[in-house]
Amino acid sequence: MTTPSTKKPLWTSLWVASTYFVEGLPYMIVRFMSAVYFTDMGVREALLGFVNFLGIPWNLKFLWAPLLDIFGTKRTWFLRLQLGITVLVLVIALVAGWHDRTGAASLLKTMAFLFVGLAFLAATNDVAIDAYYLEGLTRRSDQAAYSGLRAMAYRGAVIYSRSVLVGIAGIANWFYGFGAGAATLLFFLLFHAVFLPRFELEKTGPRVTASEVGRNFIKSFLSYLRQDRVALVLLFVATYKLGDEILFSMNTPFLMRELAVTKSQMAWLAGFVGSFATIGGTMLGAWWIKRVGLKRAIWPLTLIMNVNILAYLFLSMHRPLATTEQGLAWIVLIHGYENIAAGIGSAALTIYLMRLCHQEFKAAHFAIGTAIMSLGSTLIGGFGGLIVERVGYTNLFLLGFAATLPSMVLLLFIPLDESSLS
Repeated sequence: MTTPSTKKPLWTSLWVASTYFVEGLPYMIVRFMSAVYFTDMGVREALLGFVNFLGIPWNLKFLWAPLLDIFGTKRTWFLRLQLGITVLVLVIALVAGWHDRTGAASLLKTMAFLFVGLAFLAATNDVAIDAYYLEGLTRRSDQAAYSGLRAMAYRGAVIYSRSVLVGIAGIANWFYGFGAGAATLLFFLLFHAVFLPRFELEKTGPRVTASEVGRNFIKSFLSYLRQDRVALVLLFVATYKLGDEILFSMNTPFLMRELAVTKSQMAWLAGFVGSFATIGGTMLGAWWIKRVGLKRAIWPLTLIMNVNILAYLFLSMHRPLATTEQGLAWIVLIHGYENIAAGIGSAALTIYLMRLCHQEFKAAHFAIGTAIMSLGSTLIGGFGGLIVERVGYTNLFLLGFAATLPSMVLLLFIPLDESSLS
């Protein structure tokens, strides 16, 4: 039964914000904190590159997402997944503390397997939260009204993990860093178990069957492939942020090992400078597209995103150190610019992906588009460490810049007219 409080805007804002914070936090523990941890533990660059493969569950989550429609409710799935994530993060904290005491190399392998398990749980958690959001806010006007809050809550988790959790690890150790993450997740688990609304109990009639879900999935996927010049569109989506992602794939070890950025400096550099620069870039890109239209805006936005890689070439060639005020100033300036540019490019691609979605299959088409968007960067970025060991960071960044060229060529051929997009 849905309580009266679930109808109140303030209460809706509360559960939307809390659920999307809990969507962002496990993702950041897997994708960011793991990279900082393994870098801090002295893992070689080739293996650090493999950390990018932890993004594969997010690339493939649409394959098992229909299971959440067949078994149980979205609320039940979410709570069970959140419990599993909380327990696993606590285990990661305990193993990290054990490694600090013993220094056993085998424990790093254990940590790697734990992060793999956490990645699959966290990716499925994303599916459950997004589905619960759509279940609770059935009107499109409501979904749009709370979309900004969703994004801010998620970004809040990004800032919290990068600044607070990594900061705790820098001041104390990784047991307390990951432990604080587990404690935060436990707090939200208890809150959600008691107060999260039960929307699906209001449903009547038979639940969707596995065959129906399968037919709808195939129909939505085939309809996505019937778009104008689909091969070029898919190649463009897969390569648009490839150069940027190659740069980011080894960003953490580059800053910490080559430029002497400490964990405490990384906490505010990535947590505050990087996060707020990304927010600003995304807002700027969205505003620009709204003002002049996607077709006119996407070229300058793409150039801004891609030219930023040359700024990292400056860092790799001149190596300003974070141990000096001048060196740290250069690092902050370029890292901030890089994240602004990345946010600008993300806004352009996200809006393009939304325009590709058919009204009937909007959620499925967007999931497919985002999976294609990040698959190439996950796979190629995973070999970034091997590239660094063979040719160094300067050549990695040169490769990243070269990887921006295919998407700029494809911009000449893909449909960009507003009337040609859904």
